[in-house]
Amino acid sequence: MTIEIEVLSKDSIKPSSPSPDHLRHYQLSFIDQVSPQFFMPWALTHFYPLAGRVKDGLYVECNDNGVPYVEAVAKCELSGFLENPNLSEHNKFLPYQLADVNDLLTAVQVTSFNCGGIVIGLEISHKVADASSFFLLLNSWAATARGGSNILSPWIDAATIFPPATHLPAFNPHMGMSKNKTVLKRIVLDASAVATIRAKYSSSNKDIEYPRPRRVEALSSFIYSRFIADTDQTEANPNKVYTIILAVDLCSRVASPLQNCFGNLIQPTNFAVSSNPEDGFSSIVLPMRVAIKKDSDGRFNYRTQNAEKLNRGEVVPMVFTSLRRFPIYEADFGWGKSVWVGSPKMLYHNIFTFIDTKSGDGVEAWIYLKEEDMVKFEMDKEVLTYVSLAKNSVF
Repeated sequence: MTIEIEVLSKDSIKPSSPSPDHLRHYQLSFIDQVSPQFFMPWALTHFYPLAGRVKDGLYVECNDNGVPYVEAVAKCELSGFLENPNLSEHNKFLPYQLADVNDLLTAVQVTSFNCGGIVIGLEISHKVADASSFFLLLNSWAATARGGSNILSPWIDAATIFPPATHLPAFNPHMGMSKNKTVLKRIVLDASAVATIRAKYSSSNKDIEYPRPRRVEALSSFIYSRFIADTDQTEANPNKVYTIILAVDLCSRVASPLQNCFGNLIQPTNFAVSSNPEDGFSSIVLPMRVAIKKDSDGRFNYRTQNAEKLNRGEVVPMVFTSLRRFPIYEADFGWGKSVWVGSPKMLYHNIFTFIDTKSGDGVEAWIYLKEEDMVKFEMDKEVLTYVSLAKNSVF
């Protein structure tokens, strides 16, 4: 359904007390510095850098300028939207388009519906936060709003573990952005579909540790194999190489595991994949495990070393990220937990994000592809075989 939204007011929410002088300069870690600068669409005295402004992509000036806050109204019922969600309409619930981040670090839009239901659109710049930090902020904000006593305090000092660079080699932070060329679709796989896919990509070699792949391993293998089957162009361009990029959580991998980390505490790892995977376990699952275990050169080196090939279309990166087991549905502002959590269209294509369904027994796959690739993928007979037939769970 098409949603008509009217903006009622715009304001800037500032911290309840000014940032101390010794915290006026928040140093970005190296991973923060090389992270792309766009909004992620998913209490300020605790998260004080978010009230400031990023400078030169290197640090945050904690000037307490505040967080843009927008109140809007949707001229329909929330139930109507949930019964027939139009993913292309999700950007209307955000105060800024994702590419309009500039020097802002976060922004909020609260949209009310005729029935009294609301949608909270929260954006945080990827320059200062990853998905884990996003939900840490959201849940801390919700706990504060409902007067909770168990409010998590963030650890904000990632630069001490990942020292910043004083000068960065020249690179294009917007490389790979496709903006309007990306199409977003969502499929829902119920528990039986997930179990079948895991069995399909299991190994018969019992000497292998964990011959039955984890959910993310199996789902990544399945989606990659179907994407290749539908869109492979290596015959037309024999130089084309497909790579899988995974986001690896570093919080648990440092010498002393960190709690409530705030910042970019993920490191991308990547590996080349066959364009004709005969055995999904040996050609995708095992290389995935090896790539995660080894030290990664990261997204920065990958982008700089392959810039020319990426521009020529000879390297096709496919990014898989999992938000499974994240506290996505834990935020409670005092009205109960969320009915549904979703995302707007991202700025990049070939991104695949897995999140748990609210019931916890299924998986939603949020898929961002070029329009011509999506047309083929959503008609794939094997994909449609596994897609849940439950209401509103298909493309």
